[in-house]
Amino acid sequence: MPRVKITAIKKFSPEEIFGHEMHRQDGNIIRACSIEIGEEFIVDSHLKMPENFCPRVWHDYYGLLMMYFYGGDMEYPAPGVTYVPCGDGVRPVIFKIEPIKD
Repeated sequence: MPRVKITAIKKFSPEEIFGHEMHRQDGNIIRACSIEIGEEFIVDSHLKMPENFCPRVWHDYYGLLMMYFYGGDMEYPAPGVTYVPCGDGVRPVIFKIEPIKD
């Protein structure tokens, strides 16, 4: 079965995006995502989200992952690799996505 590796390569805090702190409705400060730079997630089943992966990102990337599982390729910026930000506009993470060739 095909496998895909998702690697966190860059993350941004709200301060980096907006130039100031952002707060939740309860007044708590919104911090950068808890995913660590360099953290890797292996997807070995198109129906199972990797453990400790963000459900929002899973939803954002599901179609892209399916393309890789069925032999497709974004070929951008090179064959077998693509870079995609998550959909969190307040504290985004950029991931490298690449099929694993066995």
